[in-house]
Amino acid sequence: MSLSSLSSLPHALTPFGWDDAWEAEFAPYADQGLLPGRVVRVDRGQCDVMTADGVVRADTAFVTPHDPMRVICTGDWAAVEATGNPRYVKAYLPRRTAFVRSTSSQRSEGQILAANVDYAIIAVSLAGELDLGRIERFLALAWESGAQPLVVLTKADLVPDPTALGYLVQDVEATAPGVPVLTVSSHTGEGTDVLAAVAAGGTSVLLGVSGAGKSTLANALLGADVMDVQQTREVDGKGRHTTTTRNLLALPGGGVLIDTPGLRGVGLFDAEAGVGQVFSEIEECAARCRFHDCAHEAEPGCAVLAAVEAGELPERRLESYRKLMRENQRIVAKTDARLRAELRRDWRMKSAVGRANYSAKRNGRV
Repeated sequence: MSLSSLSSLPHALTPFGWDDAWEAEFAPYADQGLLPGRVVRVDRGQCDVMTADGVVRADTAFVTPHDPMRVICTGDWAAVEATGNPRYVKAYLPRRTAFVRSTSSQRSEGQILAANVDYAIIAVSLAGELDLGRIERFLALAWESGAQPLVVLTKADLVPDPTALGYLVQDVEATAPGVPVLTVSSHTGEGTDVLAAVAAGGTSVLLGVSGAGKSTLANALLGADVMDVQQTREVDGKGRHTTTTRNLLALPGGGVLIDTPGLRGVGLFDAEAGVGQVFSEIEECAARCRFHDCAHEAEPGCAVLAAVEAGELPERRLESYRKLMRENQRIVAKTDARLRAELRRDWRMKSAVGRANYSAKRNGRV
């Protein structure tokens, strides 16, 4: 494929996010006669790729390394063989953004859920009690990915009291500083036009736990019942996994949507910057602490603890911040020998202080 013929492809691939920058990145592969396309689904060593000729099925044997962070995933731009049976994906372009979580294994590996995403839409159901800590966790991963987060409160029609709905929105807005919060109802259509306008601006990934209404919301954006929908359990408001793979779908109003299965676990994976963004008010307070390495536990001159005591910072926010920072530190330490040594040294110092305090109390010196 020549560069001149490559330049004609935007007419077919622009709806899927193709632009001049991707064309420039792909030029070396075009010289090899490979076709560009966007991965719309990955399944057991094969993937579906949207090309200028339509969707082709391709083998991923050449892009399946031992490192799970380098495995091809939904949203990647791929270089596919023009002919062959089977056809192979020979490479994929460097990712602009990647939504990554830690796996449930003990190997501290990351799992890429979606690539080249512009918006991370976090679906949260209003049918049950809000889990603000889980929202913070999703937001940390979203900020770390490089995408713009958006919290969408689904099933707004189940909260008929406007005052109660307003309080719920305020709670989420306080939990998500700098992040748009939108209430929607796929049943009444409330808010879906606003969400569709946002999604038209690029690639969006739809995230949330089972029962959050993701599939229903995806159908509302797609304007058709494309995704299967099942009822949530009345006993606890939880849903079944109706979406089992990550699928990239073109939206009728522009933009593309990556729908994901409900996530049972949302583990952090090297997301310190993302956590800092979620808790930006704590990071700003921390800059005024007396000690630059203040842990905000009991140190003198801690501006963060002073803000909690003054009622300017909810204690729940500080506890959630500590929890996520500790979790992220443990994940990073499993692959960072120097950090592991620092954590062990810090643990020994705290243990020694604790033993000294205990001894002083027993001997009546305190």
